[in-house]
Amino acid sequence: MQRVNVKDLVPKVEVESVFLVKYFAVAQAKDGKKYLNIILSDATGDLEARSWNDAEEIASRIQKGSFVKVQGKTNIYQGKKQFILQSVEEVDKTEVDMKEFVVKAKRSAEIMLEELLTIVKSLNDVYIRDLLLLVLSDKEIQRRLKKWQAGKSIHHAYQAGLLEHMLSCANLAKSLSPIYNVNESYVVAGAILHDLCKIYELTDDLNVEYTEEGKLVGHLVKGVEIVDKYSFRIPNFPYQLKLHLKHILLSHHGEYAYGSPKIPQTSEAMLVHLIDLMDSKMHSFETVKRTDKNIGHWSSYVKHLDRIIFKDKLPTYTDYLSQDDVKKTKKSKSQPKGAMADALKDFKI
Repeated sequence: MQRVNVKDLVPKVEVESVFLVKYFAVAQAKDGKKYLNIILSDATGDLEARSWNDAEEIASRIQKGSFVKVQGKTNIYQGKKQFILQSVEEVDKTEVDMKEFVVKAKRSAEIMLEELLTIVKSLNDVYIRDLLLLVLSDKEIQRRLKKWQAGKSIHHAYQAGLLEHMLSCANLAKSLSPIYNVNESYVVAGAILHDLCKIYELTDDLNVEYTEEGKLVGHLVKGVEIVDKYSFRIPNFPYQLKLHLKHILLSHHGEYAYGSPKIPQTSEAMLVHLIDLMDSKMHSFETVKRTDKNIGHWSSYVKHLDRIIFKDKLPTYTDYLSQDDVKKTKKSKSQPKGAMADALKDFKI
C-alpha cells in the first residue's frame, strides 16, 4: 500500500493510508448518537476525521501517538476538509517510515546551532559570553536542541523548533538592543536561555507531552538552575550579573496572568519578553496561513490567537495596474524620474 499524505487528499476520492493518531475522543451528536472524532497526522499536516459507526469499539483499540491504517474518503464540511472513516486498524510502528511523520524545521539544526554560537562569540560581556558558551557546548544540551520542539502543539511545534525560536530571538536581540539603548549581552542571553529548559519540560517523541519535571517545576525555574549550574564553573562570576539574568528568565512571560512569577522590571527583561512574544505570535500567523484548511482568503477561527487570519499576501500597487502600465513602470525604473527627468530632456552640452 502506497501512503497518501494529508496534503494530497482529494475530496470524494476513497483512499487507504496510514496516519499518526494525534488526538481522539468519543463525542455525542445532537440526536444522541455517539461518534469518534480523530485528528490524523503526518509530516504534511493534520486532518480531522470522524467515524459514525462503532465509535466506542474503535476507541478501545487505538491510542494517542499510535499509527492506524484507515480507509475512507474526504468531504468538505463547513469549508474544511474532513475525513469520513470506513475502517480503522492499528499498525505497529516498526512497519512505518518515521520520516513520513516527523515535521522538521526548514533549516538544518547543525547550521542553526553554529549561527547561534557565532552570535554568542560576538558578545562584549565576557562573563555572559563564557556562560552561554559553556551551556551551548554541553553535548547533551546540543543533542536535545537538535530534536526538541518549543511547544506541545502550537509554539514552533516541530523537530528543532526550539532551536529555531532561540536563533530568531537572538537575531532580534542583536538588532533591537542598539535601538533601545539596552545591554545587548543581557538581551541575547535572555533570548537564548528563556526557553532553553523546555528540553527538560517536554518529551521528544511523536506524541509530545509534559515530563514529570515539566509538570512539577517548569522551564522558568529550570532556567534559573541552569544559570546557577554553569556560572559556578566560571571563577568570580558576579552575583549582580547572575541576579539580573535570573530576573530576565523568571519574568519573560510578561504578566502574572500568563504564569510569570515576576513581571519585567528592567528594560532588558522587558525587551526579552517582547521579543519572545513577537517571534511566537508571528510564527503562529505564518503557520495558520500555511496550514489552515478553510477555503478562501480567511482562516477559520484560531482559538489561541482569538481571531481569524487573512491568509493571502497583501496587494501591491502593481495589482491595480494594467499589463501595459506594469511594462511602463519596469521601463521607467531604469530612467530618471520626475522634474529632473524633464529637465534632462532639454539639457545639451
